[in-house]
Amino acid sequence: MRILVAASCAAFGAAVPAWGQAAAADPIAACAERLMPYADRASAPDDLPPLEISSATGHLSYFGASHSRDPEHPQFAAIRQLWEQRRPTVAFYEGPARPIAETGDETIRQYGESGYVRFLAQQAGARVERLEPPPQAEVAAMLERFPQDQVKLFYILRETARLRERQGLGEAELKAGVARMLQQANAMFGEQFGAAWTIDALDAAYRRYWTEPAAWWQAPTRWFDPLKSSAETGGIFTNDVNRASSEFRNRHMYTVLATAAARGERVFAVVGRDHVPAQAAALQCAITGAR
Repeated sequence: MRILVAASCAAFGAAVPAWGQAAAADPIAACAERLMPYADRASAPDDLPPLEISSATGHLSYFGASHSRDPEHPQFAAIRQLWEQRRPTVAFYEGPARPIAETGDETIRQYGESGYVRFLAQQAGARVERLEPPPQAEVAAMLERFPQDQVKLFYILRETARLRERQGLGEAELKAGVARMLQQANAMFGEQFGAAWTIDALDAAYRRYWTEPAAWWQAPTRWFDPLKSSAETGGIFTNDVNRASSEFRNRHMYTVLATAAARGERVFAVVGRDHVPAQAAALQCAITGAR
């Protein structure tokens, strides 16, 4: 519809609408309006096919994955097959830049699909880049919308739940791991996170908001589902922060992928599968120019 309107105006000597001017000046910024908000979304299916988009110069292969550390999971064979078909020039990974192991299977066991992408890229001599925004930028965006203690609790409790569920850690291991994480967070975020927290300070902050579950290290994973509200899950604010964080990340991911394709790269990216349908229409718009 917008193409037709812009073409008609140009044909009759009228001014091109503001959206058309913005698209011509910066199509990636203009197409960002096609990012799907969480209010309009449902969970992506397990058999979500890869998103494949081509332009005259570049190509994007975007694989929506389950977060798995099982080398026998069929997605890893599918990721490798797609990699070999596309022979990418640059690969984007989700999460931090953790190291990789000597073999693909061991890399998957330790670092999941994020590590496997880096493993494939190292084997092929392809560049690797982080798909996500700098942590400080994401935290700054969340602090514009939520109180500091809620932002801190969200990130710490979400990582605690991830370690508990994906790595099967118990209370003692979680407390030791989170104590180290607090030291790292205090060093990384500094004034953004305010006064440094110890385990005792974390416990006190948790108890200001929740009585159930009784311990912070028992925070349930449902508190971090961006497709649900905090009122539904009992998370009070955690789901809402997670939704805001995910939408901030979606915009950044979309921008870096569209930019790489626009400069003529063969782009390969693997991400948690719910991100792909949220970005698909915007990526199609930016890469192909189909507005």
